[in-house]
Amino acid sequence: MRQTTTLLLNTNSGYLRLRSINPSFPRPPGSLRTFSIDSYSSLSSHGTSYSNRTPLYSPLSSQSAATDRGLLLPSSSAPFSTSSQRSEPSDWDDNPNLSISAFSELPSKDFGVNQHMIINQEFKEALRQILWQFRAPIRYAFAYGSGVFQQTGSAPGSSQCHPSAPTAIKNMQSGQGKMIDFIFGVSYSQHWHSLNLTQHRDHYSGLGSAGSYMVSQVQDRFGAGVYFNPYITVNGTLIKYGVVNLDTLCRDLSQWDTLYLAGRLQKPVKILRDHPSVRLANQINLLSAVRVALLLLPAEFTEFQLYSTIAGISYMGDLRMALPAEDPRKVNNIVSSQMANFRRLYAPLIENLPNVTFNDKRCTEGDWIDDPDANVRLTQDMDPVKRGNMVRRLPESFREKLYFQYQTRYQIPRAEFNKMMKESNDNDAAVVRRREGGPFERRIADDKSLPKEVQASITKTIRWPSTIQSAKGLVTSGVSRTWRYLSEKQDKYRKSGKKASPPPDASPKETKESKESKESKQE
Repeated sequence: MRQTTTLLLNTNSGYLRLRSINPSFPRPPGSLRTFSIDSYSSLSSHGTSYSNRTPLYSPLSSQSAATDRGLLLPSSSAPFSTSSQRSEPSDWDDNPNLSISAFSELPSKDFGVNQHMIINQEFKEALRQILWQFRAPIRYAFAYGSGVFQQTGSAPGSSQCHPSAPTAIKNMQSGQGKMIDFIFGVSYSQHWHSLNLTQHRDHYSGLGSAGSYMVSQVQDRFGAGVYFNPYITVNGTLIKYGVVNLDTLCRDLSQWDTLYLAGRLQKPVKILRDHPSVRLANQINLLSAVRVALLLLPAEFTEFQLYSTIAGISYMGDLRMALPAEDPRKVNNIVSSQMANFRRLYAPLIENLPNVTFNDKRCTEGDWIDDPDANVRLTQDMDPVKRGNMVRRLPESFREKLYFQYQTRYQIPRAEFNKMMKESNDNDAAVVRRREGGPFERRIADDKSLPKEVQASITKTIRWPSTIQSAKGLVTSGVSRTWRYLSEKQDKYRKSGKKASPPPDASPKETKESKESKESKQE
């Protein structure tokens, strides 16, 4: 007996409609679904095709799957093999070319498909219609937050939030309206604001009267390089949108300068307009998030622990978490309700890393990948050599902070330290090197205080830019909108119970298999 599934595969010029013909009997571990081309259709927006209809599982041939890195999930009806031989990750993250302008320049044709979350089609179209209301060119855009993805335990919204939102938005938010957050990536900040000020002067505070030059200077020179306009009504929907230069966005994703936007993209978001260089930079960001989480976690852990650690990175050092301005259980709320989305983001990357593996009998059951209640266990190799390689492959700006901390800790002379840093510099365009850890990185990896030092580096990365970004809101949003924003945050804090949940070792809906595994270990 056969089961047929139809998927849409995005290409640069349109979409391939594919029929998946799946036999009912189990296939060998790692085998792929068979596809046949059903039809072809071209869809475009502003004359450009955007990757909005991506399949959950990447339809690659076995040959391309062997060369692909971090992009392919096994089919949902195939056992998840943890003992199969895996190739080393390729060097696409060692020497990335972030100046690419076409999707065909990415390492493979399905590169980054894991970044595209699947949401209700009508809701997605309603979000895209909001983008159409901006004449200024938006090169990259995503929607995020509790207005897009439901968060378990989050404070309820208001039925009066949206003046006249489309039915699809009302239905997705179940009548409890929440402001929808967007990030717009643009090529030239001043040019974009010039066009947007002409069309939407009411979106800006008094700073808009100073002109696009002043607006762009405030955006680019202070904080994390983002300019927010909150409490804006577009198509009858209350939104907040942030504007960022594409170069600033790619730099944060690849180097972790501020972790302000990189942290947001480490969690599930809905990409509405895609860009090849951002897709490449974000894949580096996701892989870096996995590596940092592994450095913070013990040898054995659950998926929920892993995703909670990743989701919590962007909140370490955020001043709002220390003040009554954010729900202290936010990380738990995000991960609890989005396990399947986090798995879509990270499982392909995890499966292709050499030092971590899924190690749970639940993975042998065909439906676990799509099961939001599954919470399988993983193990990582604590060998200092492999962990030293992870340290060496951390984002450059972040890695420098960690190195300086250990220079002080180990009392390494400044001249010796500078020589060591020069030898490990990644910016020499004439040299293509594979980043592998040396004695210094292995010593760091073997340090028992490594999790504490990593957390300190994260805090140092985030604290100042996020604080300045928040203060910048008084100028960019205006006093009244800023006060409204803070009041709503404080209200959410009061309704949250004011106590942060301890780091969980299992999701609220733990699977029977995981429970049995724990009980057997205790015995």
